[in-house]
Amino acid sequence: MPFRLGPHAASQNYRLVAFDRIGSTNAEAIARARDGERGPVWYVTSEQTAGRGRRHRPWIAPRGNLAASILEVMDVAPAVAATLGFAAGLALEAALRRLSVEAVLRAPDADDLKFSLKWPNDVLAGRQKLAGILLEAEAVNGGLAVVVGIGTNVVAAPDGTPMPATSLRALGVDVDAETLFVALSDGWAKFRAIWDHGRGFGEIRRLWLERATGLGQAVAIKSAGAAIEGTFDTIDEQGCMIVRTSKGTLVPVTAGDVYFGTAGSLGAG
Repeated sequence: MPFRLGPHAASQNYRLVAFDRIGSTNAEAIARARDGERGPVWYVTSEQTAGRGRRHRPWIAPRGNLAASILEVMDVAPAVAATLGFAAGLALEAALRRLSVEAVLRAPDADDLKFSLKWPNDVLAGRQKLAGILLEAEAVNGGLAVVVGIGTNVVAAPDGTPMPATSLRALGVDVDAETLFVALSDGWAKFRAIWDHGRGFGEIRRLWLERATGLGQAVAIKSAGAAIEGTFDTIDEQGCMIVRTSKGTLVPVTAGDVYFGTAGSLGAG
């Protein structure tokens, strides 16, 4: 079936541009914003050939996977816009739970179908990466163009990634990219409204922490060439990970590669 918006998203005046195949939905969204598009509009495909994740890592979506980017020009500061990624994680996690009910009932190991959110921008199934989120922002005439890209492994997962990856097909969830997008677009409309230009981030933060992986556990982070070790304590009002060190010091982390476990686990990535 063709891509379409969910009923809630359609009622909230979201628009949709779908591609059979494209290099990068995020790049397309940014280009459209430079040309005057203000959104909110989704750019989606089931085959992405030149996508990227954080730190310019490639994010290729073979045919059947879902690559979706939402563009909206906003009057917010970049630091506030950055917190929108947490709403994206909640939207996708809600869509996945909604679509995987039958698979959970027949799964031999239901833990593999427990979806959780890994700081700052991953959605996990069990201990494996199922989806990644990339938020980009650029000043344009009229405000800040904010693009949130969401890539989900529907039919296939990449090999050789820093963290083991999986797909919905491998987990026994019988869903296609088009069906997942319907649920995702509705979930986005819900959690974007709660976020409300950053005014509702307190509620988004609360909901995100309820679904966070590794909360209260040992964590090791590669950040700017240094290693930070401690316990994942919380995320703060700006979305930073707060790490409690062995000395009890609370250290905010704005970016980095996260590994749950001690410093020895840093070599795994």
